[in-house]
Amino acid sequence: MALLSKERKKIARDLRTNEMIRIREVRVIDDEGQQLGVMPTARALALAQEKGLDLVEVAPTAVPPVCRILDYGQYKYELQKREREAKKKQKSQTFKEIRLRVKIDVNDLRTKLRRAAEFLDEGDRVKVTVQFRGREMTHANLGRDLLVKAADLLAEHGTVERQPLLEGRSMYIVMASLEKRPEKKTERITEDAAAAPTGETIGDAIAARSPAAVGPQERVKDKPEPPAEVSQPMEQG
Repeated sequence: MALLSKERKKIARDLRTNEMIRIREVRVIDDEGQQLGVMPTARALALAQEKGLDLVEVAPTAVPPVCRILDYGQYKYELQKREREAKKKQKSQTFKEIRLRVKIDVNDLRTKLRRAAEFLDEGDRVKVTVQFRGREMTHANLGRDLLVKAADLLAEHGTVERQPLLEGRSMYIVMASLEKRPEKKTERITEDAAAAPTGETIGDAIAARSPAAVGPQERVKDKPEPPAEVSQPMEQG
């Protein structure tokens, strides 16, 4: 049977099939898994052709080599499927990382979150890290708020697997991809990130909403001014 892709050709280089099996005798297993014993290779090939299948050498180092009668195309497909599943399992144990700063610019945040969304859509786990500089460590709550905002903007692409965790001079969350995602994936990232005023960083916007950033005079509700005293005219003696 003809090979249809480069991947199949790569697999075919490791397996001899049909007329490519030039050894005199082989041990044969039929398409139902039954042992047919050792027989001349020509006879094994004839049996495979009678069923419209292939003779595939699956254990070339055995004595004699072991061949199976099967659909070679389907066999290659199963091998590729197993390989993809193994890669997927390996990928799930690692993650991509996106690094943010407390005073990140709106455009930078949009770019980084778009990249994070792409990673999540591809099935990767994503670590979103906020790095603190200098005295920013005294306002770790701003980093936490930024991570919460990032997770909220990425909610259509992934779910938070690990809540904000402070580690050294950085804080991070880990997000895992969703199995099912809506068709429109990036509109919210663009619209919400663009909602910040021009020239204002996301960190500034978050800090402005933080209770610690509000002065006492702004937190106390304005009291009504007392009515002005009206002086009474003095009587003439």
